[in-house]
Amino acid sequence: MKSSIDPVQNLAQLIACPSVTPAEAGALTAVQSMLTPLGFAVERPIFSEDGTPDVENLYARRSGNGPHLMFAGHTDVVPVGDEAAWSFPPFSAAIHNGAMYGRGAVDMKGGIACFIAAVARHIEKNGGLNGSVSFVITGDEEGPSVNGTSKLLEWAKAKGESWDAAIVGEPTNPDKLGDMIKVGRRGSLSGTITVNGIQGHVAYPHHADNPVRGLVTLMESLLYPAFDEGTKNFQATNLEITTVDVGNPSFNVIPAKATATFNVRYNDAWNDETLMAEIHNRLDKASGRSKLRPDKKSPVNYDLLWRNRPSHVFLTHDEKLIGTLTSSVEHVTGTRPQLSTSGGTSDARYIKDYCPVVEFGLVGKTMHMVDERVEIADLETLTHIYERFIADFFA
Repeated sequence: MKSSIDPVQNLAQLIACPSVTPAEAGALTAVQSMLTPLGFAVERPIFSEDGTPDVENLYARRSGNGPHLMFAGHTDVVPVGDEAAWSFPPFSAAIHNGAMYGRGAVDMKGGIACFIAAVARHIEKNGGLNGSVSFVITGDEEGPSVNGTSKLLEWAKAKGESWDAAIVGEPTNPDKLGDMIKVGRRGSLSGTITVNGIQGHVAYPHHADNPVRGLVTLMESLLYPAFDEGTKNFQATNLEITTVDVGNPSFNVIPAKATATFNVRYNDAWNDETLMAEIHNRLDKASGRSKLRPDKKSPVNYDLLWRNRPSHVFLTHDEKLIGTLTSSVEHVTGTRPQLSTSGGTSDARYIKDYCPVVEFGLVGKTMHMVDERVEIADLETLTHIYERFIADFFA
């Protein structure tokens, strides 16, 4: 148990594993080696699906009489980018000027390291838990997110597992520990528009049909007007065009087709069905406009393909979970955290279908960056917060 109570040592072991998604690279083995001496039963299911890489996951539980608390996270990390640009090798867990450097330091091996240390300290002080704690750890959060948490939860539920509350250890704090707890997330919806034209010579446009003109009109219809002005708990819905491509290397050829990919982060004024309908309606109206050319009367010929699965908007209302974590953060840091729904998506979007869930972890300033790093002091502070939360949650 002694080896698991130090979050710095825990994190160093995890960073040393080059677990770029979807590679396990020893990271889940390291988690298992920390949890097994604490009395956790550990299982490592692998899930598969055509067209996606197989992913190894970890489910660990220590059972007791009382509520069941889930801690969820991921050991996979994004690629390091230009390794030569790092001040220290990205999997060396080097410590410099009070900070540990390494890919995954804050997103989110650091959160896992701290929660394990908090559980270990609680057990050492109290001899056990007044309830059950489980770890739901995936290697697929930074990847397609197909063979990870969603399937791991289905698998655990089929075995009879149920949970009363969950914390996801993502780096939620924008500037300093104690700033923010995420109590919900906007939804996410992606699609690709393809406009089909007729290829031709730019000097003879009457023999061709330029799809770029049509695509510009369709994109404009998605950007203006705004979808909404925001709701009580969420920012305004926002659509961004993320790629535009015609695949045309020539300056004197009108291309045959043009594509644009977009992503919408939407609030609780919408669901995936109503938002899809709104987008279809905007595109259909825009496709019929005759402003492309004075002589063009036929509508824009376009296809719309929805990408991946939408992530649904959600908001957690559980007073015990939110109140206990808020008081734990305030007790340790002296700061009352903001309850927020800002930012991107996380695996909380799957967990909310099984139990109330919030997110709280380290400061996220350097996540996905060159020289990703975490302050050593923050590791100890986060461990204290988690330890306080565990004690109060099971009290």
